[in-house]
Amino acid sequence: MNQETIQQVVDSAIPMVTTYGMRIIGAVLILVIGRIVSSLVGRLVKKALLRAKVETSLVGFLVSLTKIGVIVFAVIAALAKFGVETTSFVAVMGAVGFAIGFALQGSLSNFAAGVMILLFKPIKVGDLVETSGYLGTIKNIGLFVTEMDTLDNRLIIIPNGKLTSDVINNVNANGLRRVDMTAGISYDDDMNLAKKLCMEVMVNHPHVLKEPVPVTAISEMGDSSVNLIVRPWTHPDYYWDVWFDVTQGIKEAFDANGISIPFPQQDVHLHRMEAKD
Repeated sequence: MNQETIQQVVDSAIPMVTTYGMRIIGAVLILVIGRIVSSLVGRLVKKALLRAKVETSLVGFLVSLTKIGVIVFAVIAALAKFGVETTSFVAVMGAVGFAIGFALQGSLSNFAAGVMILLFKPIKVGDLVETSGYLGTIKNIGLFVTEMDTLDNRLIIIPNGKLTSDVINNVNANGLRRVDMTAGISYDDDMNLAKKLCMEVMVNHPHVLKEPVPVTAISEMGDSSVNLIVRPWTHPDYYWDVWFDVTQGIKEAFDANGISIPFPQQDVHLHRMEAKD
């Protein structure tokens, strides 16, 4: 190869190297900047979410999702530097995403429900909740399922989609609980004395709150008894302590003061039939 040919090759290669070299440098710079920006945006998003007291598990996911979004944008911009038709690329990615979403629609439904629970917090870890036919304490809220410990210590795993589509009875969300009980006395007993004894039992219990004021009143004249409602207020943690202690205290107070708790009874009337000849 003579010197003239070599010069021609060099002359033709210089524009190509210059053009593609600049494109490569530009693409690399875009990727590097995209990486730096993704880290910066991730930190800003994390601070904002933590300031808003978003659940930690959701914070990590949203930060990662934000970083991935910035990097994907940087990759598309870098590909555009090489003349790649990014419109078709984005269309293909959208079609792939749609197919994956359709195949995983059940899981994505649970995921979306988990995000809503973690964002709006209708329930929190430690809440006593009745939902989907179960009553128990929320143990963990994940992005796809929620774990609940029932009162008899069973672990219930509920898909988040089912949880949000059902009625959620958050028992201790308001901070206080009213304990609704009934005490029956005989029709021959002193109703005012019975009410006084019920109030004394509630007022003297250490976990019955002074405000709201406990209530006892005649609620019903039943078939076999006069029924009193007994309604103390307490903190959710002491609900069952108050239920059991007050029930026992009322029984003991009634026994000590001669107030009976009648059993259901039924009057049977017999009629004599004359025998026919």
